[in-house]
Amino acid sequence: MIEKIEVNGKGYKVEEPFRKYVVKRLGKLDRYLPRRAKKGVSAKVMVTEIGKGKTEKYEISAALDVKGGKVLAAKDECSNVFAGVDLVEAKLTGQIRRYKLEMQPHRQRKSLKNLFIKRK
Repeated sequence: MIEKIEVNGKGYKVEEPFRKYVVKRLGKLDRYLPRRAKKGVSAKVMVTEIGKGKTEKYEISAALDVKGGKVLAAKDECSNVFAGVDLVEAKLTGQIRRYKLEMQPHRQRKSLKNLFIKRK
């Protein structure tokens, strides 16, 4: 579970049920991280209200600070803040998987030719 999750709002009052939902959804993203990068991960979530009245929309942006100075960020607009958190979570999951591929060393594979060549 990601320990440091900061939830802020700009033009939107962040209430406790929303804060708990964000912690629940984004807190479990550390299971996709490599073991070395799990410690020291922090998340920042910002909810900004765009337009008021009938066309009420929210912009949800999240950033994960990962070990090594890398920042994984995602942003989405949605009319429901809870659905927006789900969309941001899906985007961050994909970025974490790409980050994990970058961090893990590739194994050297011998080609099939070298396996069947008789050596003297």
